[in-house]
Amino acid sequence: MKFSTLYKSGAFVLLALSATVWSSCQKDGNPNKLPSVSTDTYVGKVDGFNSSEEIYPSNLVAYWNFDNTTNEKISGTASTSGSGNTFITAGVKGQALALNAGYLYYANQFNAFKTAALKSFTVSAWVQILNNGSKKTMLFQLARPTMFNGNINFVLETNSRAATITDAITIHPTFLGQNGGTQDNLNASNGTFLFQSPKIGANVWAHMVITYDASTGIFQIWGNGVKIGVPAYQSRGTGTTLFNSFEPSEVIFGGNYNVIPGKTVSTDTSFGAMTGSIDEVRVYNVCLPDAYIISLYKLGLAGK
Repeated sequence: MKFSTLYKSGAFVLLALSATVWSSCQKDGNPNKLPSVSTDTYVGKVDGFNSSEEIYPSNLVAYWNFDNTTNEKISGTASTSGSGNTFITAGVKGQALALNAGYLYYANQFNAFKTAALKSFTVSAWVQILNNGSKKTMLFQLARPTMFNGNINFVLETNSRAATITDAITIHPTFLGQNGGTQDNLNASNGTFLFQSPKIGANVWAHMVITYDASTGIFQIWGNGVKIGVPAYQSRGTGTTLFNSFEPSEVIFGGNYNVIPGKTVSTDTSFGAMTGSIDEVRVYNVCLPDAYIISLYKLGLAGK
């Protein structure tokens, strides 16, 4: 009987110790008392975002979604003139702008693009386009009246390859520095850096982005979520070569002044009015961090 009592007492102690250890282990699993997280919180999100509208919203200064309107959404500014343009239903999000040897022209000074307002920038656009073997394409230009080169020139060298080549396109953007000179970068082979390009096509949406950081002078190009600008060309200096948004300025999609009747500023015929489609054009007054550019690409793929 004594043995039985001792056994029972020992068993009770062991059970008590086990309960204490189990309780202690449970508490140690969350020593900082963090709140529980439900997977439902992230259902339907991309990198934690519900839509592209959540990417740096306070720095988004111009936005064209081309949903049955050419109006810029933030300021409500309507286009002044255009040619060869219509809307298609199969956009990245809703409708998109389709150009057939066409352009859109805004003869307005956007407040967001004034000299004091725009120092760094990001221009993000979704594009359907083919090479053409003859003419360059100006996807977006922050133009200067009477001047051939604008403050920002989002140039696609569609002239450099035949239309049958859809695995490569040269993106060659430029901007104007404070000294009035042109600064550029492009996607090209350079030393050990290999040429990279987004896939393109008449029915293929490609995400193209250019960024500029005024604090470092870095000018970069992105294609489908990948940084593709030549590293050796990206540093454009921080002196008089810093970007300057000269006033007045205007906005042109699909061309420059030389493709707009009555607005020709030079004899240069290297650009043709654009044939292709454009959607979800966003201009930020900041150089977006890499992760956010990648998220913009993923969100676009998801139609968000």
